[in-house]
Amino acid sequence: MEESLLSYGRRGIFYHTNWGAPPPWTQGQYNMNKNALPRLAPTKARAPLPITPNSVTPASQAPQDQPLRFHIGTQKTKITCALLLAAGTGSRLQPLTTAAPKCLTEINGVSILKRLIGNLRDQGFKRLIVVIGHLSDQIEEALQLYAGDMKIDYVFNPVYRSTNNLYSLWLAREVIDEPFLLVESDLIFETQLLDRMLYPDKMAVSKMLPWMNGTTVELDSSQQVTAFRMNDDAHLDAHQYKTVNVYSLSLASWKKVEARLSRYVTNKELGDYYEIVFAELIADGTLSFEAVFFEADLWYEVDTGKDLLAAEILFANTPSIPHRSASDAALDQLLPR
Repeated sequence: MEESLLSYGRRGIFYHTNWGAPPPWTQGQYNMNKNALPRLAPTKARAPLPITPNSVTPASQAPQDQPLRFHIGTQKTKITCALLLAAGTGSRLQPLTTAAPKCLTEINGVSILKRLIGNLRDQGFKRLIVVIGHLSDQIEEALQLYAGDMKIDYVFNPVYRSTNNLYSLWLAREVIDEPFLLVESDLIFETQLLDRMLYPDKMAVSKMLPWMNGTTVELDSSQQVTAFRMNDDAHLDAHQYKTVNVYSLSLASWKKVEARLSRYVTNKELGDYYEIVFAELIADGTLSFEAVFFEADLWYEVDTGKDLLAAEILFANTPSIPHRSASDAALDQLLPR
């Protein structure tokens, strides 16, 4: 492996990879027990990049083996970093998720994760930040095969069984240094739906269909999100749209979100969803999102066995997944049957 750097945040473990050769644990040289991670010595020292919003790293200070990254959150700068939340146990999809992470569940023979990474690579994404927990070694092994030359930063949530995605998102704060696309790892959608999500401060929404439940939002005439409605808090007389759980954030917006997430963590409210933070910030005018419509028949969220069957029907005629490779057979050897 060309690079393996290990760092630590409060109650979180961070490690970074650029896949060159297969990582040592796939060759039997390293046990993926996360309790052993602190004993992994960094192979290369590297000065951290600045994370100040709207700052530019001078070329003279940039690491020689890393492209210069500009931190300018403008509408003309496409986002090339995606943050994937994949730490949960997927309990509603058991027993399928007992021996494999939910994101490795297959839809018509292709895992949710493989399809998602293919979508991101086709849209030009260069970097992944992945928050992992449940059966994390399987996710890392799969990404070694799927991600190609994408840089991957892993954040391990050591208390994934007792926390929710608010805490997982907060843990990623120490590696977020550029605008990013926030994506849940149980989504399946067509690649072209991301076209308008590649710029900061957008939120994917969909017209409501009978199968949809959970958080909805209200929009104004300019397609700006004006309110979140959490579960049973919906207003039946308002025009409601379903959240897809895909968001793009500028660094300025992220700093506002991070500050509010930190309040919840300080108060030990770790079982909440990050949407409650978005709802609060939208309500007080601190945060704004422009809605991007996902056609309702081109995406699905897989939480239960019923969702899985519905997604297989909806995507039964989907063309071959981008970036399919001969490494599929190798992955089949890794996944339980």
